[in-house]
Order: sequence, then structure tokens, then C-alpha cells
Amino acid sequence: MPPERRRILYSGNVQGVGFRWTAATALKGLPVSGYVRNLPDGRVELVMEGAPKDTDEAASRVRAALALHIRGEAQETGAPTGEFEGFRIRR
Repeated sequence: MPPERRRILYSGNVQGVGFRWTAATALKGLPVSGYVRNLPDGRVELVMEGAPKDTDEAASRVRAALALHIRGEAQETGAPTGEFEGFRIRR
């Protein structure tokens, strides 16, 4: 399958709890690139590009690591842009 871009918005108690660091740590070793950042409205945005099996695994890892903080999750997929090198935490 061709690569995809996946954007996930997490809501709940997701800021001020180490969410970004935990998410980035959970994705180590997976061949995905992108970023995770806090949004002004209190949600956290995760954007990643990679093979669908890898973005599925990444989403599962984040969900498993942070399930106690996540109350809602909205996902959308699209074509990758290739703009990312590695995975980063954004402010």
C-alpha cells in the first residue's frame, strides 16, 4: 500500500500530563515521520506519514500509552506531503 498522511486530534485530559513526550517515545522505532503538538483549544494534534500498517501501529501505541487521558479521538487520512524528516515534538 502507498504511504499515507494521518492526522489525529486527541481530546480529554491531554495537556500538562506529558502527552507529547509519551507519544513521541511510543513511536520510537516505527518508520513514521511527523509531529505532535498542543493546540490552543486544549487538544493535542498528532500528524504522521508512513505506510498504513505503521500509522495504524503508531495510533495503537499512543492510544495504549495514554488511554487514561484520552476522551475523544478524531482521525483523517490523506496523501503524504513528504515534508517531514523524523518525528518531532512541536510547541
